[in-house]
Amino acid sequence: MRTTRYGAGFLALALALTACGGAGESGGGGQQAADSAVGVTKDAVVIGTHQPLTGPAAPGYSKISVGARAVYQAINDGGGVNGRKIDYHVEDDGYNPTKTVEVVKKLVLQDKVFAIVGGLGTPTHSKVVDYLTTEGVPDLLVSSGALAWDNPQKAPMTFGYQVDYTREGKIQGKYIKDTFAGKKVGYFTQNDDVGRDTQAGLDQFVKDQTVVRQGYDSANTDVTPQLSALKAAGAEVVVCACIPAFTALSILAAAKIGYKPQFVVSSIGADPATLSGLLQDFAKRGGASVSSGQLLAGLIGTGYLPDVAQTSDPWVAYFKGIHDKYIPKEPFTNTVLFGMVQAYTFAQALKAAGPDPTRQKLVEAMSSGSLKGPGLTPFGFSKESHAGYTGAYVFKINPDTTTAVIQPPSVTDRGTGAITAYTGERATPEQVNLLGK
Repeated sequence: MRTTRYGAGFLALALALTACGGAGESGGGGQQAADSAVGVTKDAVVIGTHQPLTGPAAPGYSKISVGARAVYQAINDGGGVNGRKIDYHVEDDGYNPTKTVEVVKKLVLQDKVFAIVGGLGTPTHSKVVDYLTTEGVPDLLVSSGALAWDNPQKAPMTFGYQVDYTREGKIQGKYIKDTFAGKKVGYFTQNDDVGRDTQAGLDQFVKDQTVVRQGYDSANTDVTPQLSALKAAGAEVVVCACIPAFTALSILAAAKIGYKPQFVVSSIGADPATLSGLLQDFAKRGGASVSSGQLLAGLIGTGYLPDVAQTSDPWVAYFKGIHDKYIPKEPFTNTVLFGMVQAYTFAQALKAAGPDPTRQKLVEAMSSGSLKGPGLTPFGFSKESHAGYTGAYVFKINPDTTTAVIQPPSVTDRGTGAITAYTGERATPEQVNLLGK
C-alpha cells in the first residue's frame, strides 16, 4: 500500500504517542512526564493500600502497615527516593471485600494514588484487580499468596509479594512426606484461594496420606467442629493454611478437646510473637490463662523472610534500627518485618523507575528482575512472571517461642516442577544502597 508524505507523518506521530503512553500515562519526558503522572509531584509520590485494621484479620495483620510506615518515614528522612517523599495512605477495609472495593476506589479517584502497594487479603483484593487493571493503576506486592496475582496477560499491573500458596504447599507436602511418612494427614484451610491453592501443592506429595479436609470461613470464629472432625479422622499431622487469628483459634480448640496433632502452619499464620499475643488474648476473653510457650512448642511453620530473632542477619539488623528509631514501643515481630520488607521493595522499584517515574516505568522496573533482598529466596518477577518470592524454608518453634530452621530455603514453581535447595547469595542493605546515588 502506498503511503502519502502527509499520511506517513501522521502515522509517525501516532506511533510516537503510542510509545510514550501506557498504563494511563501521558508522555512528554523530563519534568513534564513526572508532573503528569498521577500521584507524582515534584516533591512527593502518593501511594495507597487497603488493610484490615479492624475485623477478623486485624489481629496480627493490623501491624503490617505500622512496619511499612516506619520504613517510609526513614526513607523520607533520608531525602526520599530520587528526591521525592513517599506519602502513604492506609485505608481500613475490615477484611470485607465490599469495603475493599469502596476504599480502593477512594484511593484511586479521590486520593489519586500513583500505585496500590501491599493490598491485603485473598477474598478482598481479588475484588479490585480488574478495576485497577482497567484504571491502569500499578498493583504491587499484594499481601496474599494466591496464584491470581501472577497473571501478566490478564492482570498486567498486578504483582505478588509473598511465596504463593501452591509453592508453599509443595514444600510443606514434601517435608511432611519425608519426615512423617505413614502418618495420617488432615488439612485445615481457609475457604477460598488460600485453601484451594495450598491443597494443589500439598496433594502432589501427601494426597495418599490425607484422611480429612476441613475448611473455615473467616466470619465464623468457632472452629471446634472442624478440629473435632480432624481428631475423629485420626489426623496426626494437621496442615493449617490459616490467617493468624485462626491459627490461634485452632490451637486453642485442639487443646480444649484434648487433641495434640503436629501442626504445620503456612507463613501467613505462623509468626510466634503474633500467635503468642493472640493465644493469651483469646484465652483471656474466655476467662482462662494459657502458656503460649507450651502451646506453640514444636509447631512447624514455613517462611521466606528472615526471622526477627536472627539478629545477625544484615537485613534484620537494618530493619531493627528503623524499628528502634521510629516505632520503639511496637513489638518487633515478623508481621511488622513483613510490612517493612514490602515497603523497602516498593521503594527499590520506585528508584529503578528513574527520576521521572510514570506508572509504565514502575511496572517495567518491577518486571526487570533487578529487585534484590531481603528475602531468603529470590523474587520471580520478569516480563513473563509476576510471582513474588519463589520458595520457603521450614522452621520449628522452640519452647521459648524462638524459632529454629529445620530445613534450609528451597525453591520451586507453581506447577509440578522439582523442589531444589536455594544457595544464591542475597544482596546486603549496603549493596542495594536505596538512598544513595
